Amino acid sequence: MLLSPTEIRDAILMALSSVMANKFRSFLTILGVMVGVGSVISMASVIDGLRLAADAEIDMMGNNVIIVDRFGPNVDYDKLSEDERNRPWPTEEEAKVILEKCPTVANVAPQNHWRFPGGNVLKYKNRKFSNPTFNGTWPDLIEVRNTDMRKGRFFTQTDIQFRTSVCVIGIDIENVLFPNENSLGKRVRLNGKEFEVVGVYESAESNFGNDYWNRLISIPLSTYAKWLPYDKALTLEVAAASRQEMDQAKEEIISALRIHRKVPFGKPNTFYLSTQDQFKEQADSITDVIYIIMIVITSVGLLVGGIGVMNIMLVSVTERTREIGVRKAIGAKRSNIILQFLTEAMSLSGVGGVIGVVAGVTLGMILNSSFGFPVTLPVFWIVVGFGVSVSVGLISGVYPAIKAARLDPIEALRYE
Repeated sequence: MLLSPTEIRDAILMALSSVMANKFRSFLTILGVMVGVGSVISMASVIDGLRLAADAEIDMMGNNVIIVDRFGPNVDYDKLSEDERNRPWPTEEEAKVILEKCPTVANVAPQNHWRFPGGNVLKYKNRKFSNPTFNGTWPDLIEVRNTDMRKGRFFTQTDIQFRTSVCVIGIDIENVLFPNENSLGKRVRLNGKEFEVVGVYESAESNFGNDYWNRLISIPLSTYAKWLPYDKALTLEVAAASRQEMDQAKEEIISALRIHRKVPFGKPNTFYLSTQDQFKEQADSITDVIYIIMIVITSVGLLVGGIGVMNIMLVSVTERTREIGVRKAIGAKRSNIILQFLTEAMSLSGVGGVIGVVAGVTLGMILNSSFGFPVTLPVFWIVVGFGVSVSVGLISGVYPAIKAARLDPIEALRYE
């Protein structure tokens, strides 16, 4: 038999009255639920912020970038076959092939990175900048990476053609070597070789301490090859003409390189292509694992909260045995008794859920702000957290409610 709205309203009012009559006990009862829900929401907020921050970090690579490399980023060199070990590195000639043969490719920037034994050292007069990132590249790098110049200029084809000894430095390098003077036109020494500073990269902000651009010194790739002819570890960074043409650009690059390298039909590629989307998928897979761990950990808190709710409801049944007997004696049905105790249990856990939601959202915002992540509001997890908190009360209250409803009214009235 369905309960009337009046009966439901009376049950809710009685449940809230019981909760308010025992404030401290009710608080201790809902503490587990509150902590569980708050943990879920705060962690979900931080994870969502982490995901957005990681996506922003990957977007710093540039617009529509496709990276052509010898192997993938997570290759296990111990498991490579002999043919795979003999793969050639990408070359400048292949960069030119991609530009000529791939209509949907806008720019290509080959890059070589080098770290001298003991680390790179950059000097100006008596000042020193230790361990800068050092690369040789083409003029197209700033278009591929969508990077701006703070001052000065980037390389030109003339610099490439004549192998000029010029360099572009990051803002951290300028601040250390040229704290009170203009860096442009000054001559610095990189690992003992002299270069003229012709430009400074715009400052790049990172959520993960990635100061690549701020610590970078770049020289023309032709100058790099002349200075370090034995370093063949070249990577090609390719920018597709638009986001919509990324897949087409990848197909064109694969086709052009297979033809240039004379890879037989049916044989695997002797190079590896990766994109920003692949990096984002890897980041998403990591955050998905963190989500699973979060659910497992916070479920323990909700389980403890549910046990607490059930325990206090069983105590409540014992304490209110005479009250139950009186209610039954004056005509209360089993459904009324069950509804009363279920509503009280759900009210307890629901209040804990509301407090947990508020605490979780607040803590999540504070943590995201302190980590430098984007502040997010995990609406899905707010709804789930509150729904679970009420469900915990419902499940935990079933047994005490049924036990109360089954009490014999005569025996209940005699209970002391």
